[in-house]
Amino acid sequence: MVNVGIIGYGYWGPNLVRNFAQNGDCTLKRVVDMREERLQQVTKLYPSVETSTSADDILTSSDIDAVVVATPVFLHFEQAKKALENGKHVLVEKPLTSSTQEASELIEIAAKNNKTLMVDHTFLYTGAVNKIKSLVENGEIGDVQYFDSVRINLGLFQPDINVLWDLAPHDISILNYVCNFKPISVNATGVSHTPNGIENVAYLTVNYEEGFVAHFSCSWTSPVKVRNTLIGGSKKMIVYDDVEPTEKIKVYDSGYDVQPSSDEDKRKVLIDYRIGDIHIPKLEKTEALFGMSTDFIDAIDKGSTPKVSGEDGLEVVKVLEASTESLKNKGKEVIL
Repeated sequence: MVNVGIIGYGYWGPNLVRNFAQNGDCTLKRVVDMREERLQQVTKLYPSVETSTSADDILTSSDIDAVVVATPVFLHFEQAKKALENGKHVLVEKPLTSSTQEASELIEIAAKNNKTLMVDHTFLYTGAVNKIKSLVENGEIGDVQYFDSVRINLGLFQPDINVLWDLAPHDISILNYVCNFKPISVNATGVSHTPNGIENVAYLTVNYEEGFVAHFSCSWTSPVKVRNTLIGGSKKMIVYDDVEPTEKIKVYDSGYDVQPSSDEDKRKVLIDYRIGDIHIPKLEKTEALFGMSTDFIDAIDKGSTPKVSGEDGLEVVKVLEASTESLKNKGKEVIL
């Protein structure tokens, strides 16, 4: 039985604690948070779980086998590194680290110590995203041409990372999982409306080889919560609305065909539009976080690679790091 310790009982921590506590293949041994009032909530809900205000009671303790890091991003590297060096398996809340150098170092340490390093890209365990992956891989929508996502809401303003680092990891990880394309460059623009200069509205374009492009719109200042993704294919198009409670995926049998023009002006094209049926596929109804926690424990028990490995986390950080450089240079293209 794997003994698990979780560091951080803030915004996402309660969800992680609940799912690991309910997982019969592990024991949630200890939860750490610096705020006593948060730990009191843990004790009230989970009387058998130990609590502490010191991260070392998890990172260096001999009775902990696996560590879940759910702290601010600037602490991810330090805590994950210490856990790995003390012989722990590690699961880190997204994004993995605040730089590619840190992410690469964690991957090396995990490999050297033969420990599992995993990132909590929760959406990859949802029925909706796995259905999208199946549709793309089966050729249902044809050649994928674009990926366009909007992830906006009012808050939560983060004190240490901008809105792209906070929200875009979800959609970048979905894109990488579904399409498995290699990006070549990024452009990012954004603006801060707060004295700390941290961008709260930002737009990221990820450029690929000819014929595919991805765009991400992120904001902490929208009056409405939108979680919408469009995936366009040469045959069909997918609309993924994560806010929709039941019909999250809709497949549109719509598109266009380009006809050759007899005109000497090559700029003129003839477009035939196709408007067909809308299909709403049935989705698996499982809690994503429970699937994620199970994957982590299975990887530890079996010595297998989890769905979201350290290398997968690194690929997301590469795009985010490049987006920061582009933001600082007013949208200048940054080569990956």
